[in-house]
Amino acid sequence: MTQFTEEEKAIRRIERRFNKGVVQYGLIEEGDRILIGLSGGKDSLALVELLGKRARIYKPRFSVIAVHVVMTNIPYQSDTEYLKAHCEANGVAFVQDETSFDPSTDTRKSPCFLCSWNRRKALFTVAKEHGCNKIALGHHMDDILETLLMNITYQGAFSTMPPRLVMNKFDMTIIRPMCLVHESDLIELAALHHYRKQVKNCPYESQSSRSDMKGILRQLEAMNPEARYSLWGSMANIQEDLLPNKID
Repeated sequence: MTQFTEEEKAIRRIERRFNKGVVQYGLIEEGDRILIGLSGGKDSLALVELLGKRARIYKPRFSVIAVHVVMTNIPYQSDTEYLKAHCEANGVAFVQDETSFDPSTDTRKSPCFLCSWNRRKALFTVAKEHGCNKIALGHHMDDILETLLMNITYQGAFSTMPPRLVMNKFDMTIIRPMCLVHESDLIELAALHHYRKQVKNCPYESQSSRSDMKGILRQLEAMNPEARYSLWGSMANIQEDLLPNKID
C-alpha cells in the first residue's frame, strides 16, 4: 500500500478540492485562454501553481497567462522578478501592466475601492490584448463565504462571488477555480512551497468589514465544525416557501 508523506497528503487534498471546484462548476473548457490576476499574495501564487499544473496534465486543453498590475501611485510594490520566476517555474507566461488612479476624482468611493476597480479594469484590458476569454481570480472558499455574510449583514442581499460569472457586456467570463479550497489549505501550501511574502505598504489599508467576517466565520465553525459546508450548501438550497413573501 502506497504511503504518502504529510506534504504529499496536503498537496493531494488541495488539488482534489481545486479540481472538484473546476469540474463541478464547469470553469474550464476546451480551447480556453485564461488570464490569472496575480497580485503577489499567497492566493494568487497558489492559483498560478494549480492552474499551471492542470494546464499541463489535464483535459480539456487550455492555455494560461498571468498578469501583475502595478498601481504606480501606491507605494506597495511587489517583487516582480520573484513573481516572474514563480510563473516560469510553473509553465505560465508572465505579463506586467501599469496603471494608476486619482482618489480626488471620486470622493464618494474609498481609495481601496478605486484601486481595486482600476486593477480590475486593467485585467480586462490585458485579457483582451492577449486573446483571453476568461479571467481567473484567486478567491477561495473563505472569501466567498465571508462575502455572503457581508452581503447579508450590510446589503440585505443573499449573494456572493460566484465560481463562474459570465460578463456579457465585456465578452468575458470570471472564474474562481479555488472556490472549494480552504484558506487554511493555501496557508499550508505557501509554507510547504516557501512562497515569498510580499511586503505591503499601502497608506489606505486599514481594518475592514471582511476582517470582521473572518472572525465571525471562525466563531461559527467553533459552534459547528461543519458550518462552512452548511453555509455553502444553503446557497443552492433556497426554500422560498419558508421565506417572507410580500403581497403586491
